[in-house]
Amino acid sequence: MKIQEVPQKIKIPHFPKKLLWGVAGLGGFAESSVIPTLQQLKRSKIVSVYSGNKGRAEVIGKKFATDNFFDNYDEFLNSGIEVVYVASANPDHFNQTIRALEAGKHVLCEKPMAMTSAEAEQMVKVAKEHNVFLSVNYVHRFHPLLRKAKELVDKMFVGKVISISADFNIDYPPGDNYRFVRSKGGGPLRDLGTHMFDVLRYLNGEISEIKGFEDNVVYSSDVEDFAIGTVKFENGGYGSFNVSFNAAKAPNEIVIQGNKGYITIQNVVGKKFASAKLIIDVHGETKKTFRRRANTLLIRFREFQKAVLHNTQPEVTGEDGWRNLILIEKFEAQCK
Repeated sequence: MKIQEVPQKIKIPHFPKKLLWGVAGLGGFAESSVIPTLQQLKRSKIVSVYSGNKGRAEVIGKKFATDNFFDNYDEFLNSGIEVVYVASANPDHFNQTIRALEAGKHVLCEKPMAMTSAEAEQMVKVAKEHNVFLSVNYVHRFHPLLRKAKELVDKMFVGKVISISADFNIDYPPGDNYRFVRSKGGGPLRDLGTHMFDVLRYLNGEISEIKGFEDNVVYSSDVEDFAIGTVKFENGGYGSFNVSFNAAKAPNEIVIQGNKGYITIQNVVGKKFASAKLIIDVHGETKKTFRRRANTLLIRFREFQKAVLHNTQPEVTGEDGWRNLILIEKFEAQCK
């Protein structure tokens, strides 16, 4: 007797929604890092790119096969995109972000998020008014070894935190770039220091006081080439940082000193795709070393993508960018 086969129910695969991105500002970082990394996201698609230079917009649009390229920002915002990555020069962050938020777009903005803390505060306010997410591209906190260090700090594995140092030094001789124009938010404090403020706050909470110096130690230009500072954490302990555009070779370590031991994180800051190292040395225990490679920009983009798709608050908020600008302004004010 032949058994009649029961027709198998075919499960129609579910293809998740893809976020439609637009990238505003098509400088070297957008071309070499932002757009190629966004294209690795399986649940996102870059639809449009924008530049004030029409030729540049066309070159980048065609290079990355985006559907649209614009030199008109309103047309860019109306091209069907849901998320805007603002990768433009510092003076353009405020206007481009505000207009995107008002158009109902989520925004991931380059750092520093604005020229002033007052602008940053306004950006945060507008995002809330239009019920969209605003985040800032602080990438270092997303490295797996830095996150492990944060976990150990929270568990007091090295005891009470006494101090944390975070340094970011590169060699960047003065040239024809907005980073060397003070009125355009240039200088290592705003370009690199804002990252270190985020690292310090991520690891040990909010900062109540900040002091330091800025100077031109090697290069003379409209901006400082070096800044060094000390901070006091609200929950106890101190932090320090130095940032510069004048160091051809620098360790750029993050060191967490507790009363029971220390943690050192190497090759995370300023070392793209390098093999990072986490060293844990606690009194009475064997010294431990861990290594890990990570594309922090990709991890960071995935986190923001997930937040938007699931309608949950991103880990890095507009308030983080706002708080870091307040610290920058306090530091600059006491250096005058």
